[in-house]
Amino acid sequence: MENPFELVQVIDAPIKRVWEALTDEKQMKVWYFPQLHKFRPVIGYKFEFHDDGSSYKKEWRVTHIEQGRRLSHSWVYVGYPGYSEVTFEIDEASAGRTKLILTHTGLSTYPEEPHFARQRFEAGWKGIIGNLKMYLEK
Repeated sequence: MENPFELVQVIDAPIKRVWEALTDEKQMKVWYFPQLHKFRPVIGYKFEFHDDGSSYKKEWRVTHIEQGRRLSHSWVYVGYPGYSEVTFEIDEASAGRTKLILTHTGLSTYPEEPHFARQRFEAGWKGIIGNLKMYLEK
C-alpha cells in the first residue's frame, strides 16, 4: 500500500495570496523551481523548464485544478520509470492565515536509487514549502 508524503504548513498570508504564489509562473520561479520557464494553471498543461544540465529531466503536467483551493500535477522524470503526483491544497486557517497541505503520492514507483529515495523527497519538500512560507511572509 502506498504511503504518501504529507506536509501541513500554516502560512501567515491570505488564501488569495497563497493561491497566486501556487499558480503564477513568475512567483513559482522564486519559491518552487527557478528552472521553470512556462506554466499555466490549466488541466493538461505541460510545465516547461530551462535545461539546467541535470540528467533528471522533469516532465510535469497539471492534473487537477480547483480554483483557489487545489492544484495537482504529475511528477515524472524523462527516461526513468515511475509516476507520482503532487497536490497543493489550501484552506483558511484563521483570518489572514492559510493552511497548506502538500501531498506527494507514488514515491514508491521510482527506482531504488539515491536520487529517488523517499527521504530525499521529504527533505526537498520541507525546503520548498519553507521557501514558500518565507516568500509569502516577508
